[in-house]
Amino acid sequence: MKRKIVTILLIVFLLPVGMKAQTVVDFTEVAAKTIDAVVHIKCDITKLTPMYQSFFGMIIDQGVRRETYQAFGSGVIITSDGYIVTNNHVVQDAARITVTLNDKRVLPATLVGNDPATDLAVIKVDATRLVSIPFGNSELVKIGEPVLAIGNPFNLTSTVTAGIISAKARNMDIIKNTSGESTIESFLQTDAAVNSGNSGGALVNTKGQLIGINTAIASGNGYYTGYSFAIPANIAKKVSADLKKYGVVQRGYLGVNVSEVDEALAKKMNIDIKGIYIGRVIPNCAAERAGLQAGDIILKVNDVEINSYAEMMEEVGYFYPGDKVTVSYLRDGKMLTKELILLNSQGNTDIVTKNK
Repeated sequence: MKRKIVTILLIVFLLPVGMKAQTVVDFTEVAAKTIDAVVHIKCDITKLTPMYQSFFGMIIDQGVRRETYQAFGSGVIITSDGYIVTNNHVVQDAARITVTLNDKRVLPATLVGNDPATDLAVIKVDATRLVSIPFGNSELVKIGEPVLAIGNPFNLTSTVTAGIISAKARNMDIIKNTSGESTIESFLQTDAAVNSGNSGGALVNTKGQLIGINTAIASGNGYYTGYSFAIPANIAKKVSADLKKYGVVQRGYLGVNVSEVDEALAKKMNIDIKGIYIGRVIPNCAAERAGLQAGDIILKVNDVEINSYAEMMEEVGYFYPGDKVTVSYLRDGKMLTKELILLNSQGNTDIVTKNK
């Protein structure tokens, strides 16, 4: 009888000197700490549509047709007493908002305030001792950093997906804002799977800190196909604080019309391909009062390098009317720095209220 010979192959991977072995990120503790802070949001929306009928060439008013439908999304509990941040597009037209917690409790919610310019909103439920997620510093986020996306799209329990940060300061021109105010898009891009019902959910780092609010996906069919986008936590933190305190966001403006420096502009002006080119300075705004001119090229805001419109809008968006910021810019080949006092949309430093 022949003996069966089994050969065991031992494969040894040799790493170059100085290279560290990669470790698999364990998200179990992060998920356990954060999953109960993500909620399901259901909105009852009523749409009134005018109805007309043509009768022998006459247009007869038939009143309005009332249509009711529901919209769904996710939200993140940011305080233990029930404040929740979500996307504005989830709740903006809601006649009634209902929140389902991860423990299956169903609570009515009220709209505290919304900001179409960033697609963020804050709602409130009457509850205490809720699990919340602390804000992290999204400016410290690095490309390649592992992240966890948490959402509650199906009103079951919160679900998690993992990925990495694949890009920062993405301007996708997807925020729809009919107020006329400039939108602020400086998304964190990730490959963590996010679908439509996850809008308003949490993007967290390995410390369990909130670094973004999941908002959109890049897809031709409406389903996740590889990329998703989150509003940076620093923007969400500032906007949510303003909405809680004032009911409206306090936003400072430089007062410039700009374009990004591309290869054609760089060749024309004999400069490096970096910075933001000022095409026009708006009269009586912060930039004009500080002496900035059309043709200047902004390179830094508060020592933060600015190479895109999204980066500039994000950096300025952290500040209030009346705050001082330093702007470093190039003029005729010389580097200059000026201190600006930001103004609000009315051209002063007053607190803006909903009635103004």
